[in-house]
Amino acid sequence: MALKRNPEDSVQYDEDVTRKAKQLFTGDAGRRKTEKKILTTFSIAPSDKKELEDLFAEMGLGWAAGIRFALTEFKKKYKN
Repeated sequence: MALKRNPEDSVQYDEDVTRKAKQLFTGDAGRRKTEKKILTTFSIAPSDKKELEDLFAEMGLGWAAGIRFALTEFKKKYKN
């Protein structure tokens, strides 16, 4: 026995999904506004980078997260 599809339910579902998607992607879903990240580059010796990668890995951080963490800690320490 096949079930008949009610087209009105499908339209309502599509409207709900569209509304939720707009809320999610416009950032107006009550989330805290954050600044956009700035891509920056710098040079580092390969051996120093390997040591930092190992340290960050022990902390459970990737390269970018580790660098952000290190810069934040540096800023806290030398704020004056």
